[in-house]
Amino acid sequence: MENPLKPSPAVAQRLMSLDALRGFDMFWILGMEELAAAVGHASAAPWAQFFASQLSHVSWAGFHFLDLIFPLFVFIAGVSSVFSLEKSLAVRGRAGTFRKLLVRAVVLYALGLWCYGGISKGVDEIRWLGVLQRIAIAGLAAGAAYLFLGRRARWGLCAGLLVGYWALMTFVPVPGGAAGDFTEGRNLANWIDSKYLPGFKWNGDHDPEGLLSTLPAVASALLGVFAGEWLRRSDRTGERKAVGLLVAGVVLTAAGWLWHLQFPVIKNLWTSSFVLVAGGYSCLLLAAFYWVIDVSGIKGWATPFVWVGMNPITLYLTHYFVKYEDVAKRLGGGPVAGSLGHWAEAWIALLVVLLSLLLAWFLYSRRVFLRV
Repeated sequence: MENPLKPSPAVAQRLMSLDALRGFDMFWILGMEELAAAVGHASAAPWAQFFASQLSHVSWAGFHFLDLIFPLFVFIAGVSSVFSLEKSLAVRGRAGTFRKLLVRAVVLYALGLWCYGGISKGVDEIRWLGVLQRIAIAGLAAGAAYLFLGRRARWGLCAGLLVGYWALMTFVPVPGGAAGDFTEGRNLANWIDSKYLPGFKWNGDHDPEGLLSTLPAVASALLGVFAGEWLRRSDRTGERKAVGLLVAGVVLTAAGWLWHLQFPVIKNLWTSSFVLVAGGYSCLLLAAFYWVIDVSGIKGWATPFVWVGMNPITLYLTHYFVKYEDVAKRLGGGPVAGSLGHWAEAWIALLVVLLSLLLAWFLYSRRVFLRV
């Protein structure tokens, strides 16, 4: 009997939609946040204010488009891991594949430490948990689950993480406070960070990528793993796979917003409802990209996103040691920017985005793919 999880010839090829979606996700943090803010400052028009608001994070509870960018990347990492781990299993076996997974996580974690300054400000100012560190930990945990657990056990682990985190946050009282208080600084996750997370913390005595909230982040990566397993099936047509992702996206999003009524959607706490909402939107985007690019074959429009998606970590890291804004001002500042009035800031921000795309194109055209 044919194994339904064995990839069909079409799926065995690299999914352009996955590279394009990864690039689409990364595109919004390569200067678009600054561009949206500048447009919002330059114009009071409703469209400009909407653009600016959606490319800014909500202050606490709720959801803007920018709040999707980070969990979408974790989700995509989970999807990609299914394909990369299966390829590695065929060559290295389970033990060798896990070693590769572990080394990748360690390197990514170390890059995260470096991005936030490493030990330049002293050991006490190291940011032990951050964006890349969370991706490293969640990716390692989800990858290990894929390698060593059966499918039902993985689903059970995901559900256990979400329900367990909800139970801890809802029923465990914070010393000096009350159980079920999700306000900033008064919840269990923030309290644990203040007591047990050493080094620099992004929000004073707690961190949005803190200790306890790492648990539901693993569930975000597992949702990606489930989507990747679905895409690898050989007993489903491309159309059926796209519809399956669409249905999953609708169900997850609805379930997350229903859970929001008791356990609010809060990115800074990575609440279980936030995992479902972000996972639902991620499934919907993956369904759309997969349907348009890989099923319908409409690919040209996605080319710039593929450029970015093939070197996401490289492009992300360059913004830590290249002053793109200074380069943009040298190219388009002075009289050019001065003549634009209130739109000068937006012009410079746009140039930063274009410079990032230019670098992505250059690396892609030279077949330079720097992966962790």
